[in-house]
Amino acid sequence: MKFSLIICTYLRPKSLVRLLESVSLQSSYPNEILIIDGSTNNLTKQIYEQNNFKNLFYFKVEDKNRGLTKQRNYGVKMANKDSQIICFLDDDTIINKNYFKNLIKVFESDNDITGVGGIAINENKWKKNSLDYYNSKQYISLEGYHLKLGQRHILRNYLGLGSNKLPGIMPEYSNGFSCGYPLTGKYYQVDLLIGMSMSFRRKVVDNISFSSYFEGYGLYEDADFSLRALNYGKNVLATNVLLEHHHAIEGRPNKFKYGKMVTRNGWYVWRVKYEKPSLKARLKWNIIAILLMTIRFVNIFTTKKRIESLTEVTGRFYGLLSLVFNKPKVVR
Repeated sequence: MKFSLIICTYLRPKSLVRLLESVSLQSSYPNEILIIDGSTNNLTKQIYEQNNFKNLFYFKVEDKNRGLTKQRNYGVKMANKDSQIICFLDDDTIINKNYFKNLIKVFESDNDITGVGGIAINENKWKKNSLDYYNSKQYISLEGYHLKLGQRHILRNYLGLGSNKLPGIMPEYSNGFSCGYPLTGKYYQVDLLIGMSMSFRRKVVDNISFSSYFEGYGLYEDADFSLRALNYGKNVLATNVLLEHHHAIEGRPNKFKYGKMVTRNGWYVWRVKYEKPSLKARLKWNIIAILLMTIRFVNIFTTKKRIESLTEVTGRFYGLLSLVFNKPKVVR
């Protein structure tokens, strides 16, 4: 299979070099690598000019194409039409040597698989079971492995607001688990793929584009796209397609904007899958939004990053209040 790699970047030249160095060591190498640079300086361009990575093409975009979703769409447009698979990686990732080799094997294993996501091993906290039973309100257990839930999930479980689905599956009230799966080497069918590592067959990107609703930083644009991609086949999370994700702080929005996006963009992707959720599901979604906002408010007094917590809480509150008067128009 011919495949293209698209890397959208913004003010992260050092992170980008680390990723490209890991790509250069791949056992299966991309037919082309497209760097779509939205940076407002030339540091990333200098990296392109100073290094000689194989099959690399560099594109510097102007204001009209700047922002994650716009840059992704630009990259798809520039990709070779002969490429059967279009791969996306965040610029702050580092991939394992057999990343693409294993990725292509997943697509070859089942023609109905049209979207594949990888697992960040440095964020994967599943452990092999050492007991026969784990408290279901505090742990997820699956295939001989378990995962200790975070405090917010534990609290939701005890309040009857926890997810009733496996990770990556969106329940009717949204707010599911995004913790991935244990490293069993298997593929798990999911609704949601994560933008740090997702790849699609050509027919998907030829028929849908990344939504213009998610401008700028584009929080949850990956969830929106992967949900709409389900119209063309199955999404799977492959536990042998491995990478590391190192969250670079450069290029991220301020906490007020982030908090607002968490609420409004979260509402948007929820309605992409569930156009008319039940009254019970609507009630649960709003209660969870208020609960998460309350937890973040408590962080003002329990963490050292008090200003960040306060700013994010303000953004979340603004986003929730704005949904009363100005709901986003959802495009499916």
